[in-house]
Amino acid sequence: MSRAEQPSRRTVLAVAVAAAMSGAAAPAAAQGPADAAAPLQAQGRPIDYHAWTTHREWRSGTAQGTRAVSGLRPGLVIGAPAGRTDYTDPHTGTTATWEYATWTSPVHRLTVPATEVIASWNAHTPDGTWLQVELQGTYSDGTDTPWYVMGRWAAGDQDIKRTSVDDQTDGKSSIWTDTFAIDDASTGLRLTSYRLRLTLYRKPGTHLTPTVWRLGAMGSDIPDRFTVPASTPGLAQELAVPRYSQEIHKGQYPQYDNGGEAWCSPTSSQMIIEYWGGRLTPEQLSWVDPSYADPQVCHAARATYDHQYQGCGNWPFNAAYAATYAGLQGVVTRLASLTDLETLVAAGIPAITSQSFLKTELTGAGYGTSGHLMTVIGFTADGDVIANDPASPSDEAVRRVYLRREWENIWLRTKRYNASGKVVSGTGGVCYLYFPAHPSPRQRKALAAVGVR
Repeated sequence: MSRAEQPSRRTVLAVAVAAAMSGAAAPAAAQGPADAAAPLQAQGRPIDYHAWTTHREWRSGTAQGTRAVSGLRPGLVIGAPAGRTDYTDPHTGTTATWEYATWTSPVHRLTVPATEVIASWNAHTPDGTWLQVELQGTYSDGTDTPWYVMGRWAAGDQDIKRTSVDDQTDGKSSIWTDTFAIDDASTGLRLTSYRLRLTLYRKPGTHLTPTVWRLGAMGSDIPDRFTVPASTPGLAQELAVPRYSQEIHKGQYPQYDNGGEAWCSPTSSQMIIEYWGGRLTPEQLSWVDPSYADPQVCHAARATYDHQYQGCGNWPFNAAYAATYAGLQGVVTRLASLTDLETLVAAGIPAITSQSFLKTELTGAGYGTSGHLMTVIGFTADGDVIANDPASPSDEAVRRVYLRREWENIWLRTKRYNASGKVVSGTGGVCYLYFPAHPSPRQRKALAAVGVR
């Protein structure tokens, strides 16, 4: 997203918070001890990430035209299509006929009844194919949600325009771009379970098929908080992650969210993809103006662009883009602390984190933002955060060191005051994790420690 202070796509989530505050706009420092959340360890981990990835798990769902495939990377494909349907692309007006097949997961009961759920997936969609992910859940009052569309996605943009779907609500919950959210969490209503539905599409009369390797969702109930407890430094290590600036792409390809000024998410994604060895071929980059530096960043922006959101910051679309590279997978989840990040970095796994802050809240940043992605690549001997911040004037300037206490607070809080003194939402520890399709034992252990398998 852009560095500029602007309304967040999740600003609506702060409405209930603002009501609870009775419209008061007191400084964060004025909040009493009850506002500073108790240590998450004492409350239990308020995050539940669950995924279907194995051949047995793919066979456990309800299939209508899909089949599970085994091998080094088990997945789901179209077997015999369940039927045909017309789809009118809302962004081109083009209507086309597609064969389709569906798979519905078993019900997953959340270990933490959730106020928010974010789905993510890893798939290969050859030209002539695409997929849709939906979520349907049960509330704590025993009623069910409708089937919500969490994304219509393809790796390319020649068949459909990948898109989120707006205006989905039942009066109890809503979809905000890529996030399911309880409309008013202060009522105590929560989502207690969910199932996911995949619909795979292909051009009629062909043997093409998407292949889906991972489908999952992260449910969470992060307590409302302006501040979080300080963590104790436990690691001094830095990973050799490539450095790319979004700012040098300012004005390039404005059809993708006004150019590089807003490309923090795909720029961060490209850094970690290349850390793991992902590379684009000259043919894949042939559409980019040869005078542009780091053309792979332009490619990442195009490949993550959400035509409804009109931006490159759709979280699941970024994770899905990472998984289009051979040998990589990606998930969207939340982490509970900087200790979680230290666990990952110690195993060689960097993370892309989402945060929002005023210029005065992060020493050395030089800007304020309603939503910005950067890559955490390590920690100094003092425990401060080493981040590759794409909001830098050059590739060489991307590596930054941010004060630990400031950084963990702007990342982990769920509410904050914007420049106008209004209560708005924070991201509560959201991150993207990209890692090998076949992690090492040490990497598997670190991922399991933060709830990802």
